[in-house]
Amino acid sequence: MNGFPPGCHIDGPTWMYLSAILIAAVYFRFNRVWSLRNIDLLLLLAGAPGQLLVSHPQWRSFGYIWLFGVTSLFLVRLLLDPVLQRRPVLGQNLNAAGLGFLSVAAIVLLISAAIQRELPASTTSALEEGQRILGGRKTPEADVDLAHGPAAPVVMAGASMILKEYTPRGIAIVAHVAVALGLLFAGRNLFSHAHLGLAMATLYLLHPATAFDVGAATHVLPAAFIVWAFVCFRRPFVSGLLLGLACGTLFFPLFLLPLWLAFYGRRGGLRFATSLLVVTAVLATALVMMTDDPNSLIRKTIGTIQFQILQFEGSASQRGFWSTTGNGWFRIPVIVAYVLMLATLSFWPRRKHLEHLITASAAAIVGTQFWYPVEGGVYLLWYLPLVLMVVFRPRLVHLTPPGPPLSAEELASRPLASGAPAGRGIGSVAQRAHLFR
Repeated sequence: MNGFPPGCHIDGPTWMYLSAILIAAVYFRFNRVWSLRNIDLLLLLAGAPGQLLVSHPQWRSFGYIWLFGVTSLFLVRLLLDPVLQRRPVLGQNLNAAGLGFLSVAAIVLLISAAIQRELPASTTSALEEGQRILGGRKTPEADVDLAHGPAAPVVMAGASMILKEYTPRGIAIVAHVAVALGLLFAGRNLFSHAHLGLAMATLYLLHPATAFDVGAATHVLPAAFIVWAFVCFRRPFVSGLLLGLACGTLFFPLFLLPLWLAFYGRRGGLRFATSLLVVTAVLATALVMMTDDPNSLIRKTIGTIQFQILQFEGSASQRGFWSTTGNGWFRIPVIVAYVLMLATLSFWPRRKHLEHLITASAAAIVGTQFWYPVEGGVYLLWYLPLVLMVVFRPRLVHLTPPGPPLSAEELASRPLASGAPAGRGIGSVAQRAHLFR
């Protein structure tokens, strides 16, 4: 970073080292070195070196291998999470005021980085498509790629009428802040502990992956929509709207839909599916109204995806772990294993609560990194917010999908049997301690 704040210049490696030291000082439990929190913290920081290695051509292949290994550890950790029943209370080494100060300082530095750094190709592609929509021009066939879906150019086009030339950077910063606020409200409303939400938000803003991809608006927007879908999980229609927008921005939230439909069941699932259809209709209508060429609606909707890059043969232009192996056909058993994992997470256990939904959603997003052919493993921002929720969450078995009132026997068997219902403030000390047993 260079320019604002005056005289500030922090390159990628320096940012990684400083943020790692700061994160360790705030979150590392020095009195319990072998705690699960410390292992999770080391795992969260392990992906940053891989991102740096990928940015250097001579180390790129090793960087993809590094990220592939780190992603594997993430998936194992998420699949083992339901076995870890005890959630001990592990606070941070800084109070709420200090965490709030760090969050504001991190946002200032991220704004500086977003203004000065060159925009990633995915954001530039979405911005150009949005400008073509506003101008009524057709999209050249050579410009289509797998960088975004139809919602991204619609958002860019709408914001460009207000933010003008600052549109992509402004949307990226707003998306990062939206993720942080979503984590804050998730801690307050779902975890019944506002301090946990502030800790998650601060760690997200300090994490090296957030700074490395600070301008990747199209990659942060889906994460923001997904986090807020969890915050609003008690309202299936609202969660469906948010997940529908996430699916329209990038492809990977599509794999969350079976999990959410299974979570809501027959009653809430209908409202959830209805909201998805509403989002599809609104996006189609917006594309029709914002262009003078309605006949190209199908191409503008699904034509932004170049399905050729998903072929198993691979190409010289593709960069990622599978390009280092020299044979993309090895992805076939990986894709089969991913489909089986997704089906298992969707149907087991039959009666789900919020713990299952958070962990399964994070595992589904992490799993896409294994078979995605273009720089798979690099996109830590896709799943970083959900992994933070898994790491910091208490027991959430009392948070079930909306349904008929519980009987007296079911209420008595719930872990949270007394006190105010979760999600109303931070609750009493006894109630919060009970959530972590």
